[in-house]
Amino acid sequence: MPRPRLLTSDDWPEPELRAAVLAGELVPVGPCWASPAEPQTPSLRAAAAAWVLRDGRLIACTLTAAWIWGAASRLPAPFEACIPPQVRVHVGPDVRLREVRIQADDSAVLGGLRVTMPARTAVDLLRMPGLSAGAFGEAEATAVHGLLAIGAVTAAELQVRLTALGTIPMVRQAERRLRGLQDAAGGAGGAGGVVR
Repeated sequence: MPRPRLLTSDDWPEPELRAAVLAGELVPVGPCWASPAEPQTPSLRAAAAAWVLRDGRLIACTLTAAWIWGAASRLPAPFEACIPPQVRVHVGPDVRLREVRIQADDSAVLGGLRVTMPARTAVDLLRMPGLSAGAFGEAEATAVHGLLAIGAVTAAELQVRLTALGTIPMVRQAERRLRGLQDAAGGAGGAGGVVR
């Protein structure tokens, strides 16, 4: 299957690309642009993210991975990537980098970019520290809800993965957040607000 055609500011000047969007000839795909006829698949979004995450050792994770899988409508700024602890890379200010332990089956290659699998993405989002004690950020809650809603992962699968983590930091809080998302989805039809 041929690689989806993306245009970048390496191909055309950005003002021309934005003019093509206004004319209906292109649509934005993260930091890139594509034909409106091009299906917005995870591979297309991963190829767009790969334009920024150029080092092959980087793994798209958390909100960036959720966007790639189609569970979030907006690409986060900065991009979010992770690397194993023994890897050293230099990234610019447009990338937030985390060191994590990651198993080979926790990621897949899409569009030339390694991306955390939906279950790993959701667990990482559920375990993220909030801006204030006990708070779960709205973007993270929406992304986890999106992964559940598109069927990329189930709540039961997430519970099993969280239980298997044992007593590492943020696991119990992640379990409470998952229950909160399930309660919000059952009572209000979605995870609209900040879940505590």
